[in-house]
Amino acid sequence: MQLILITGLSGSGKSVALNVLEDSGYYYVDNLPARLLPQVVEFLAAAGHPRAALSVDVRGDDGLAALPAQLAEFKRRGVDARVLFLEAKTDTLIKRFSETRRRHPFSDGRLTLTECIERERRLLADLADLAHRVDTSDLSPNALRNWVRDFVALPRTALTLLFESFGFKHGIPLDADLVFDVRCLPNPNYDPRLQPLTGHDQAVIDFLRADAATGKMLEDIRRFVADWLPCFDRDSRSYLTVAIGCTGGRHRSVYFAEALAGDFRSQTQVLVRHRELS
Repeated sequence: MQLILITGLSGSGKSVALNVLEDSGYYYVDNLPARLLPQVVEFLAAAGHPRAALSVDVRGDDGLAALPAQLAEFKRRGVDARVLFLEAKTDTLIKRFSETRRRHPFSDGRLTLTECIERERRLLADLADLAHRVDTSDLSPNALRNWVRDFVALPRTALTLLFESFGFKHGIPLDADLVFDVRCLPNPNYDPRLQPLTGHDQAVIDFLRADAATGKMLEDIRRFVADWLPCFDRDSRSYLTVAIGCTGGRHRSVYFAEALAGDFRSQTQVLVRHRELS
């Protein structure tokens, strides 16, 4: 049985993710109280459902502390249990709640919207370390749908390595575990021929490969990740996100993410994301 557990901050896109899984044939349950998770999983397994997606409601937090142990028990019993944790920046969440005119689930008349968001963020902090984290701050609903499809299509491995390009002028991704800054390298954006292109295009690749400093930094990052990847794996990590940032997130960071992904695909399961190209 494959179990996808969806959690994260209210307003971060959990409904979008759940709808993708429903459309993909998953039996789904929305807003399941955390304390009922073991009974529901046992029922679904006994009923013969091969794939299930559960969105956990954290407003009653009495079951949250037991979730890590429950996930370990699911895996011991042969359940392919994965956790997808969606989050976003506070200002983004405030904007989304304002646009939809919805109340935050923690709103009780005594807390401001910002205080509700931060309370929920603190409550879920321990779960984020167990999950594949996705920062939806700068993602369109369509981009999030595609990322969720990529996530559920992955074969189960000890550790999934994600290389994510981004632009510093749009902020560092919240889901990053390691962050590398390549803004000191020559910028193709200043070349009128290269400006409309991206790090996927051969002309940009040739421009960056011709620079000795670019090659040295790429090798340094590659060696750092290779040296420490076994340590993260021994720490029982399921996912490790390596974020590569340049100014706009369209040229240098894209090239680095693609080059590093190519180097590590023979060692572990690899995903690539380009936030500013989404």
